[in-house]
Amino acid sequence: MDHQALALEMRGLREQVTGITDTAVAAADGLLIAADTADSIDPEGLAALAAAGLGLARRTAGATDRGALRRTVTYGSHGCAAFYAVGDTALMVVLGDEGMDLEQLHRATQPALHRIGSILTDTASDKASEGV
Repeated sequence: MDHQALALEMRGLREQVTGITDTAVAAADGLLIAADTADSIDPEGLAALAAAGLGLARRTAGATDRGALRRTVTYGSHGCAAFYAVGDTALMVVLGDEGMDLEQLHRATQPALHRIGSILTDTASDKASEGV
């Protein structure tokens, strides 16, 4: 797993979008892959909750014929949490404060999601070719 490349992608988002406070990448089953979070955030718990929420949103989109889920956003009184599908096997969660520009986040996230998907796919391909 190229954790350094994932960390660069997560830091790159923070640099592009004002207001991002925390980021994480997880497998669709909720296992944490990489995180750039504050000490007050439990990254493993965040990954598990994000996977559960994204799973429900995927099922809702499918049950209502809305197509493949791209993202879901939860709003709180102190900011928001955006959950993005990374293909069918992973997800990225981005936490932001009240000042985060969601439209800017959604635009900046699209190329990052493709690169993160490639990083994860390359890792899976490497393991398959090694017989792991």
